[in-house]
Amino acid sequence: MHLKGSHHFNAPAHQIFQMLMDADTLARITPGVSELEETGQDTYKAIANVKMGPVSGSFSGNLEVAEKQEPESFVLKIQQNSKIGNVAADVKIDLEETGADTTTLSFDGKARLSGLLARTGQRVLSGVANTLSKQFFKALEEELENPAHQPA
Repeated sequence: MHLKGSHHFNAPAHQIFQMLMDADTLARITPGVSELEETGQDTYKAIANVKMGPVSGSFSGNLEVAEKQEPESFVLKIQQNSKIGNVAADVKIDLEETGADTTTLSFDGKARLSGLLARTGQRVLSGVANTLSKQFFKALEEELENPAHQPA
């Protein structure tokens, strides 16, 4: 399944990059994530509860931040397993400053699904991915507006 999208933020790229590198912030803004525990440099154990159309499940696995080019880009490598199937994804995140304090965040990647997830259907899963992306961007906007949640 192809994942692609973008969103404009009223914040500089370095501020968004720092927030996305902060595990506590990432756990707060990522839909469904109940736990994000650092296991090493740029590696995390993640637990998420996600509902995808008629299918819902609890996922656990690993998340890695790779190929960091601060503050322009990084790659998220995700491996999540559950009783309803597994997800493996590589997603490139690009941050492009479009003005003094405006940035466009774009993502492009592929997710490989197995088990019941793969049989659920591309159309249902594409809609779920789109909804989760919108929730993530809205939560990131709210974090940017809340000075108490800014990383040091």
